[in-house]
Amino acid sequence: MQSCKVNMSGTALRDLNVLPLTELEKLHESSAKGNITKHYIWNGNESIDKSQSKNPPSVTSSPLNEVNAAVNGSEVGNSEIEYIESENLTDLSDVDSSLTTLVKRLDSKDWMVICEALNNVRQLSIYHKEKLFELLGIVIPLIVKSVKNPRSAVCKTAIMTSADIFKVYNDLIVDSLDPLLVQLLLKSSQDKRFVCEAAEAALIAMTTWVSPSALLPKLHPYLKNKNPRVRAKASMCFSRSVPQLGIDGIKSYGIDKLIQIAASQLSDQLPESREAARILALELQTFYGKFQAQTSKDSLEESDIDSWESFCQKQLPPLSAQAILRVTCAPKEGMTAGS
Repeated sequence: MQSCKVNMSGTALRDLNVLPLTELEKLHESSAKGNITKHYIWNGNESIDKSQSKNPPSVTSSPLNEVNAAVNGSEVGNSEIEYIESENLTDLSDVDSSLTTLVKRLDSKDWMVICEALNNVRQLSIYHKEKLFELLGIVIPLIVKSVKNPRSAVCKTAIMTSADIFKVYNDLIVDSLDPLLVQLLLKSSQDKRFVCEAAEAALIAMTTWVSPSALLPKLHPYLKNKNPRVRAKASMCFSRSVPQLGIDGIKSYGIDKLIQIAASQLSDQLPESREAARILALELQTFYGKFQAQTSKDSLEESDIDSWESFCQKQLPPLSAQAILRVTCAPKEGMTAGS
């Protein structure tokens, strides 16, 4: 029995002798705490031990999809994901197989599987619009889930997917838009730059491809959101959407409502909101001028048509009217002064 103990000790000593001094110290420290841990970093397409070049036989490496994504508070490993622009996406080799497994893969716990599935959604929307449409009611909530994913690679890929969905399906997704819209507004307001830029691009795609008559009622509540940065992004979307209404669309929506919205945003705390309101006010002034010209052809008396200044004063409280007129009439005053 004593001989057995000696042999075991000798073996243990030989194993320890092959380790560098620093590793012996780490091993001793970990043993004193009752556990031995390993630390991994991403390097290309494989995980490697941060503390040594080769794993000892007694320790098994964690699988790729189980390695912690955070190192010192920042994400790593996103270099493995290629963010493919829409125009560079090719068709799938096996469409039916991708469709059959799509929902399960979008709901996977493996982040790389999710990213692949999201790119498949993009490919299907571009090349097989009708086939994917049947699954959109299930797919869009899973895209929203991925946008909320804390891993930036999944989040950005999901945001890029939403941009393609807007471009392909237009107003067909309006009924499912609300949860996706709020996430895009939030992500476009955050500090992580490459996610923020992707979200802003998706919002631009939304205002480009979703009709303003359907989109403006969705955006309107966010103009009063408690988060000032969300308000700012919503204001920018709103001001981009209004001009696409055209004269008839603006008349139908109500230019009086629109000028009131512009006036309220002019007093917002963030400069982005105020700039969006300024752009909106100038657009409304232009459309009002066209409306005046159009109406004057059908009216016997030009005096029946209010001037822009009179219109603003009738529709807005004095201070708000003054703010709008200061914004919209300043260029004219500047030209007069310079002439």
